[in-house]
Amino acid sequence: MIPMTLAEIAAVVDGTLADPEHADVVVSGAAYLDSRTPVPAGLFVAIAGEHVDGHDFADHAAAVLGSRPTGAPTVVVPDPVVALGTLARHVLDRLETTVIALTGSQGKTGTKDYLAGVLRDVAGPGAVVATAGNHNNELGVPLTVLGATAATRYLVVEMGARGIGHIAYLCRIAPPQVAAVLNVGTAHIGEFGSREAIAAAKGEIVEALPADGVAVLNADDDLSAAMGTRTPARVLTFGTAGGPGADLTWSEVRSDALGRPTYELARRGAEETFTVTLRQPGGHQVANATAAAALALGAGLVLEPVAAALSAQLPSSRWRMELTERADGLVVVNDAYNANPESMRAALETLASIGVGRSGRTIAVLGEMKELGAAHEEGHRSVGSAAGELGIDVVVVVGTAAAAIADGVADGVGRTSRSEGEVILTEGHTDTIAWLRQNAGPEDVVLVKASRGAALERVAEAVAHDTQEEKTT
Repeated sequence: MIPMTLAEIAAVVDGTLADPEHADVVVSGAAYLDSRTPVPAGLFVAIAGEHVDGHDFADHAAAVLGSRPTGAPTVVVPDPVVALGTLARHVLDRLETTVIALTGSQGKTGTKDYLAGVLRDVAGPGAVVATAGNHNNELGVPLTVLGATAATRYLVVEMGARGIGHIAYLCRIAPPQVAAVLNVGTAHIGEFGSREAIAAAKGEIVEALPADGVAVLNADDDLSAAMGTRTPARVLTFGTAGGPGADLTWSEVRSDALGRPTYELARRGAEETFTVTLRQPGGHQVANATAAAALALGAGLVLEPVAAALSAQLPSSRWRMELTERADGLVVVNDAYNANPESMRAALETLASIGVGRSGRTIAVLGEMKELGAAHEEGHRSVGSAAGELGIDVVVVVGTAAAAIADGVADGVGRTSRSEGEVILTEGHTDTIAWLRQNAGPEDVVLVKASRGAALERVAEAVAHDTQEEKTT
């Protein structure tokens, strides 16, 4: 954060100082929410939540933004969340940085990580600030912005939505010059009701672009591609080479023994193509990486160094296709951070691909997908069906909320005339870990995936680290 006194912050957010003697206290560190991880000279934002009130833990802070006085120097405002957004926009207006924003039903964090890595390789690590994890809401976006300094050339902001108007609000905090809608799927359909409603919300990000901005849209996704009419900005599309004529395309995708794809990246009208080899497993990573390349081009970079930088990127966010090879040969793919029907199928396709070249079994450990609303049972059943179609050897369904996955496996097996896959139902983490320890062995491949609330990363990590000499890729 650029240095500001508490008096300056109070003026910006229309707040008051709890104690005027603290007017000259300088905030130069980042803003933060968790008192357990304080930032030196940072601004602690005290939120009164349903179960925990941040004001009760503010004594440690160098400075506080809150709704009442604390034991530390405090700016008092009616609503700290609104004030945080106001402060972030004020700071951003004082910086010379290119804001690159992205949203989508899946792939946001993977694309954001690829893009941030590419920009750091090209511009230097100190020149890029990007969303941490998936902090993409009304708290996460301003916190990301306030991490920027005068040295920040690129600000990469992931944006999520729970309803109409949410992304428009986030874009008022961080107005983008380049913005992408990666896809419109069924994640959060329980809150929105339809893909069309999701598209209405996601498209707010391109509506926020200026006329000299760049909108990056997925040519292979009907609702994303249609958003070109909603923005005055130049449109840059990405998609498959055999698709509807994207500006940036991928082709000739092939994978190694651990499911890590190599492909050809090309720009329409250019004769040269560039080979990209990704270091994360999963064919869906190709779309994420190509979307990141399109965003980089929208920000003014050229394709050749972007392609080279994509091949160099290591995963930077935990529990997203995180691949571990145990010393005994067992492979664990920890994709437990989040899930929806589309991302579940993509992960299962990766599992099946890795299993082709191995003598062991493919084992899918799958938990509940949340926020599906009325489509809950159908969505889970479709995932089981996909596992059956793909010939996954064992499907371990964790918890009764995900039970429809088990029901769907037979549907998929029946459509492909495969031999019936084994289905195991477990109640929770403990018996899932116990089953895997007793049954999963060398040459097997284990995928672990569910929505964040299921916390299945505990299962993946317990199994992946059962031996001491594993290596993580």
